[in-house]
Amino acid sequence: MTSRVDRIGARGRGATSSAFSLLRHGSQPMMHRLPSPPVSPSPLRLRFNPNPNPNQIPPSASPNPSPAQRPRQTIFLDAAPGSRMLAASDAPSTSSPGPAAADDDDRVFLVQHRWWKEAQDGAGIDAHGVPYASTPAGGPTSYGMKVLSLIMNDYTAAFTLRKADDLAIQPEAPAKAGARSYALVAADLFDKARAWHLDSLKSNSKNVLLTEEASVNIYPIMLRVSVTRGTNALTVKISKKDNSAENFKKANKILVPDPEPVHIWDFSGRTTFILMNEWNRIPQDPRSSDQEMPLEIQFYDISEPTANGAAGKKDELALTMGSSALSNGSMMDMDLDSSGGICKQVGSGLIGLDNLGNTCFMNSAVQCLAHTSKLVDYFLGDYHKEINTQNPLGMKGELAYSFGDLLRKIWAIDGISFPPRQFKARLARFAPQFNGFNQHDSQELLAFLLDGLHEDLNRVKCKPYSEAKDADGRPDEEVADEYWGNHLARNDSIIVDTCQGQYKSTLVCPLCKKVSITFDPFMYLSLPLPSTATTTRTMTVTVFSTDGTTGPCPYTVNVAQSGYTKTFIDALSNACSLRDDERLLVAEVYNGSLIRYLEEPSEVISLIRDGDRLVAYRLPKDSEDAPIVVFKNERMESSLSSFGRKSWKNFGTPLVSNLPDTINGRTIYDLFLKLLTPFRALKDDMSDVDQITGKSSPVNGTSDIEMSSDAAECSSITNNAGEDDIMTERGMEFFLSSERFPNPRIKIEMDQTVTVSNPKKRLLVSVSWQDNGLKQYNLDSLDSLPEVFKAVLFARRPQETCSLCACLEAFIKEEPLGPEDMWYCPGCKEHRQASKKLDLWRLPEILIIHLKRFSYSRYTKNKLDTFVDFPIHDLDLSRYIRDRSRQMLNHYQLYAVSNHYGGMGGGHYTAYVYHEGKKKWYDFDDRCVQGLEKEDSIKTSAAYVLFYRRVQGGSSLDTETTTTIESDCTA
Repeated sequence: MTSRVDRIGARGRGATSSAFSLLRHGSQPMMHRLPSPPVSPSPLRLRFNPNPNPNQIPPSASPNPSPAQRPRQTIFLDAAPGSRMLAASDAPSTSSPGPAAADDDDRVFLVQHRWWKEAQDGAGIDAHGVPYASTPAGGPTSYGMKVLSLIMNDYTAAFTLRKADDLAIQPEAPAKAGARSYALVAADLFDKARAWHLDSLKSNSKNVLLTEEASVNIYPIMLRVSVTRGTNALTVKISKKDNSAENFKKANKILVPDPEPVHIWDFSGRTTFILMNEWNRIPQDPRSSDQEMPLEIQFYDISEPTANGAAGKKDELALTMGSSALSNGSMMDMDLDSSGGICKQVGSGLIGLDNLGNTCFMNSAVQCLAHTSKLVDYFLGDYHKEINTQNPLGMKGELAYSFGDLLRKIWAIDGISFPPRQFKARLARFAPQFNGFNQHDSQELLAFLLDGLHEDLNRVKCKPYSEAKDADGRPDEEVADEYWGNHLARNDSIIVDTCQGQYKSTLVCPLCKKVSITFDPFMYLSLPLPSTATTTRTMTVTVFSTDGTTGPCPYTVNVAQSGYTKTFIDALSNACSLRDDERLLVAEVYNGSLIRYLEEPSEVISLIRDGDRLVAYRLPKDSEDAPIVVFKNERMESSLSSFGRKSWKNFGTPLVSNLPDTINGRTIYDLFLKLLTPFRALKDDMSDVDQITGKSSPVNGTSDIEMSSDAAECSSITNNAGEDDIMTERGMEFFLSSERFPNPRIKIEMDQTVTVSNPKKRLLVSVSWQDNGLKQYNLDSLDSLPEVFKAVLFARRPQETCSLCACLEAFIKEEPLGPEDMWYCPGCKEHRQASKKLDLWRLPEILIIHLKRFSYSRYTKNKLDTFVDFPIHDLDLSRYIRDRSRQMLNHYQLYAVSNHYGGMGGGHYTAYVYHEGKKKWYDFDDRCVQGLEKEDSIKTSAAYVLFYRRVQGGSSLDTETTTTIESDCTA
């Protein structure tokens, strides 16, 4: 079914599960986006033979070596500039149907050598490793690099790896000597080793290393490896620029040989590939001699102790293993039922999440979902049976497994705050926009997470084809049920059961009045804030007279953001006290010319930018069909592009006047002189000009200029019309021009008859000013037109307040579609700017409301700090529901809030969550969790996403906290 929710939801009116498929392909929602740091080169993504023999590598190998003697065969792929880095991820579980197959996993893992050696011997893994010993990188290059790193604030650690054949003879000797020993293994070998350790742990037949150590964590570490030409030494650099602060410290701790040495056995073949790539380069290779290759490794850390003893180790391991361990039927401790992974006991859920580096947005959204009772019951139960690994829109169940494990950790007994690395890494694999450590939007994450969980848990294995039918006069109830049935036939999951509702969308063609009605699903409601910054627009326009009575005057009006040109002109007419017999011609001025006329009444004003300059001319209303003349001013100016030579350049604002029926050169002269009346310089300022031009006798044939009593400063010229002729002939010249072809121009003579052949009935005249003519007029006001809107930096706005129901009213208000969202009318067979109206039809059990605080346009971005007064205990939405056939209670109670503090340049996310057991609100600020004394303290201007649940039985869920029902949404 192709619903129109994709067209309308993208405009901020709801969301659908189809958004997930867009995000999977890199689509970016219109949400808060902060500047990202320069993209690092992508790491190597290569496919290797899983069973190499790296000891057989020399370039002088025989032409036809045996399979055992052949070096690892690879295909070299240069990392494309700007491509994303390989996302870190959880270690895949071999028994889980969710994780991707090993054949598709090209990661490499750094593990403790003893852990690897035990698995290699126990599982009989046939793999050969190349031993390396690391030493600190020395020499002037290293010292210069350290100095440069300090200057650039990019701290870098470096060490050198050299092949150590003696370690292959006595592999246990370094460990006895106190050296740190690690193994670098490919993902397929890591899977085998981990599976063997897990089997050994569950059978409890071996005292393996994993049972002696504590919790398991995976740290993605980015390295840069280079080979010095002529040697087999590898220089490895660890940069703080490529890694988060925590991972940078971890990498220095485990890899830098200071003070004890470090030994690494490479079972992955990555070092072999880097060396072979260096050997295969021709000597004339223009690239640098020490070419760095990015290499991302996953450090599998099992050395961090936990605070819960042996039981805590087992719980942590079970959660890290994922739901695959739960599905085996062999559960550890008393927390899980052996019948299928159903939790018997849970903790309080008051466990924080560590900030991994700008991950507060993720922590805030996760805490709100992790305290949604329906989802908690589901993911603490036997949810793995509903994992849909065949859904092409899903992620093979990996996101559901990862979120389920994260939720179980949050609700673990006697749990403590922990870093959600596995969940973050799994999220980044399927949503590249969340990769790295940049700041993101919690609502954007929430939308992706809900859609992803729905697709992973979709109970529909084979989606039937269904086609939406037009209403064609049928009752709304019948059409809505048909749409909803088609939706459920393709989408059936715990997310749909809990979080999805339906709204009615009505589109009306402005010409043929064709009405189109559809009923689309939504996952959350995105409500606009009725703030003056978003609902109204302040615009400044300069108004000119066309009879020479008054000079230009700017006027400022407030109009609706989504208004039309007609609304804007009507507001301007009231502001400038336009007479009944007058009309306004509005145009845009650029570079001394009128480049656009606002003559289409239905044109939206959003096309007018704040930096544009607009003018309006007062013309007689009874002469709408009469031609007009546009006088464009130009003068001689020199420019750098012409090497100081002077040429004609436009300046000022064009002047406009109506034309009579008969037009000649003298008529044009007289009209222009009449328009210049308000700009005439005072007589005292013209003494110098008189000395230049001299006094001459009047010229015959000059027309008298009618003067207004308001122009007293220009009364002197009415007594001497001949002086005007002298000024006209010596101070300026007139040329006929064209809007499309400004050159060549035709000079207008006094007795020349002029005809208007332009179909738009506009005559364009260029006025070439001489220096003596410019001195007789004060034209500075023509050069200083104000912009439509001039933003004031750091201007403090008063705190605005609105109710949640005012936001709902703005959501369901009828409004026109934008120019970029034109609707194809089946009646007109054309794209039309239809009017749109949304109505709520059915509401979900969990209602998620997104307050649209972030607004974006092509030229501006803004965050609204409007205080939204939302109900806590009883939100009554009954009067907004258009479906009257169902007797369902539509009262909701708030249980979670995602907050955003700060502005567009950066901020911080937290969450307020109501704990049903303790009857109290709690503040989740990353790893810090603390109770709130006053319930009203959750109402702040930082509220961003609201989570409501339907009240059963019409009473508040928290009867101890309140004795009155509050609601501002009842009629």
